[in-house]
Formats: sequence, C-alpha cells, structure tokens
Amino acid sequence: MNRIRYYINHIAIGAFALLTFTACESFLEVKPTNALLADNAIYDAKTSRAIVNSAYSALKNYSINAALNLAVLPGDNVFFAGSQSQNIELDNGAFTVTNSAIVGAYSANYSLINIVNWALAEIPKVEDPTFATGEQEKLIGEAYFIRAFAYFNLVRSWGGVQLQLQPTTDLSSLGAIKRSTVEETYAQILADLKQAGSLLPPDDGSTRNKVQRAIVRAFRAKVLLYAKRFDEAEIEADAVLQLSKYSLVKPYVRFFELPFLSSESIFELSATANNAGTSGSTWFPASGTPRGSYEFRPSNEIVNLLNDSQKGGNRKALLATRGTDVYVNLYHTVSPNVNPGYVIRLSDLYLIRAESRLRKTVPNINGAITDLNAVRARAEAALYPTSLPVVAEVLQAIWEERRLEFAFEADRWYDLVRTEQAEKVLGISPNFWLFPIPQADVLSDPDLHGANNPGY
Repeated sequence: MNRIRYYINHIAIGAFALLTFTACESFLEVKPTNALLADNAIYDAKTSRAIVNSAYSALKNYSINAALNLAVLPGDNVFFAGSQSQNIELDNGAFTVTNSAIVGAYSANYSLINIVNWALAEIPKVEDPTFATGEQEKLIGEAYFIRAFAYFNLVRSWGGVQLQLQPTTDLSSLGAIKRSTVEETYAQILADLKQAGSLLPPDDGSTRNKVQRAIVRAFRAKVLLYAKRFDEAEIEADAVLQLSKYSLVKPYVRFFELPFLSSESIFELSATANNAGTSGSTWFPASGTPRGSYEFRPSNEIVNLLNDSQKGGNRKALLATRGTDVYVNLYHTVSPNVNPGYVIRLSDLYLIRAESRLRKTVPNINGAITDLNAVRARAEAALYPTSLPVVAEVLQAIWEERRLEFAFEADRWYDLVRTEQAEKVLGISPNFWLFPIPQADVLSDPDLHGANNPGY
C-alpha cells in the first residue's frame, strides 16, 4: 500500500477504535464522516483508557493471527495443507512483494504504531481529576511498550524500518522519514522500553495480561538477545527469573489449559467469548468434534521429536490424534475461541539466559546448562549431561530446546534466522531471511528510493 495513502487513510484510526473498541483495519476517506477527528478524540480519562485498550486489542489481533503465520509457516514444524496462495508461499519460503499475508502484517504493525502514537501525543495533555493516582502515567507507559513491541515485530521481519514516532494528522505531518538501520531500530525499541519501565507502577502479584514492569524487563531480555547484546540480555532475564510471581508449571500442558494465565505466563493476551482468541479450527482435522480445516499440520519431524520421551518428554501434550490424523492441540478451543496469545513465558527467559550465558563476553557454560536443564526437567525430558561440555554443542542443544518448547508459538522462523540456521535447516538463502517490504510502498514512497530488502 502507498505509504502516504496508508497513513492518511488511518488518520482517524485511533478515534475510530475509541468508538468501536476494536482494532480492525479500516480504509477511511481522507475526511472521514464516520469517526471523530483524532485530534479531538482523547480529551479525558475515559477516552485515554479507550485508546490504550484499542491498542491492546490490535496487539492481540496481530499476535494471534499475522505473527503466527509469519513465524510458523516458513519454519519446519508446520506445513500448510490449504489452498490460499499467500500461505503456500510462506510455507515454501517463496516470499513475494505482493504476498497479502506479508503486506497485511506490515500494515498492521504501522496501524498499531499510529494508535499508540496518538496515545503518546495526547494522553499527557489530558487534565482530568478522575484519573486514579498514577493511572495517566501507567497508560503512557503501556503505550510505549506496545510501540516497542510493534517495532520489534517489524525489525525482526523486515530489518531496519522507517521510524514513525508522531501521529499522522495530514500530508504535512509525514515529512521525510528515511529508513533506519537495524541498529537504530533496536535503539528506538530499547528507548521505548526504558520509558515504559520508568512510567509503570510497581507490579502486582497476579496480572499477566496487562503490561507491568516485569513484562517490560522480560521483553527487553528478548530484544537484547536478538540485538546480540548478550551480557545485558542475561541481566534482564535473570531479574525476571528471580521474581516469586513466576514459576514453571507442571506438567507442561498446564500452561495452555483453561482458565489460562498460569504462573508461567509473563505476558499473555487474553481472549473471551466476545473477543475471540487464536482459532483452533485451522489446526483441527475436518472430521470429528470439534471440526476444523486442518490447514496447519505438524511436520513428521516435529511429531517424532515431541513423541521422543528423551527429547519431547511431556511436551507430546502439544499433539493429539483423531483416527490416523495427528494434529496440534495447543490452540484447543473453538466456538468461541478463547485461546490466548502467548507472548512470552518463563521458559523463554530460562532459555534466553542460557543462550546469553554462552554467548556473552565471558561464557558461563555451567550456568547455561543449569538453565537448559530447568526447562528439560519441567518437560520430563532427559537432562543435558554436565560432564565435559562443549560450548558449541550446548548452544545447539539450547536452540533445539527452543524448537520443542515453543513448537507452535510465534518463534521458530525467527529463531532460525537470528541464529543463522535458516539456510542449513530450510535451504533458504540469506537473501530471503527478511520479508519483502510491500511493493506498493517501495514504488510510491520516495523515502525508500525504490529499494527493497535483498533478494526482492
């Protein structure tokens, strides 16, 4: 989509979200007649809360749809058995500049960024005595976190991107926004996370589906891992792992059983009967109850690994059978779909700390094995031997553990790319480790100078 047209069409997206309390994409006219003007939409505590809630809704919609498609289908744990061409391309690693799944994900992140940019620009101006003590700052902190999350989605999918940090009002507000480098994009993400952490109140002992300081630190650990700042990533992961609020649940299946929000969940995007979550129907076979389209199917390799008691342990609970069909059981509710979006779990922090301990300036191989075995012990899998460890072998074991632990969550493709294994494992050239920027943007946005990512 033409970048200028995209932003102008979304001038009122924040205001429209306030009225609808959803984050569904709208293609509005330049002068919308069905929404409040965005610069008049945030004027009290109620509307301030509403725009942040709309950002959460948009974040959830992305996390349970586009994020899964982009992270799962290009990897080796799932294959696509449907007929949609955009998903067939993702499954085959044949990414195109007009792929509707890629275009939609790119646009969805910028739409989300525009919502939070409005929140960041307008909520600080609101004077309303009905704000609870610290609530105004908390809302701003949440908005900073969500913007960081959206830019993390963008940088790990498309590399350095254009950093839109102000709300879009009209053509004159766009200015010249050059494409930033990967390093500059990560710097912006970390700056937003720092702001979020400074504005949020102290954590409570139970909230897992709204942004808190611990969530910011956990996410910062993941961002630093991707940015290859391993010493810092270890520090952030360690801080979260020390908190009594979180613990690995046993058996493994408990984290995705109703009512969800287990003690293992650091950040989980909840769904309700009226605000649907990840659909189980695309994973279920077409016969039996509940019925599905069975388009997302586990590969034979991941089925064998999960069923291997030494490797998968009790993570075989991720799979179920119906007749001769083996299917994914992680997203197991339908009509209504109340499966949440699993953004980050405590096991991720153990494996982030394990990898960081190996790859930091002065490696800590014994500490890395301890973290790896914490995840394996919970899964009732075989523990990694501590005698005569070799750094490269332990690192590979950590990466393989991530494959099993987050088999059907939004990680596998990104893990293969960031660890530079995508060519060896999938046969995909480094030229295609980033998704293409939508062709319409490249052709119409002079700031991109007609250039796309390598290979496109």
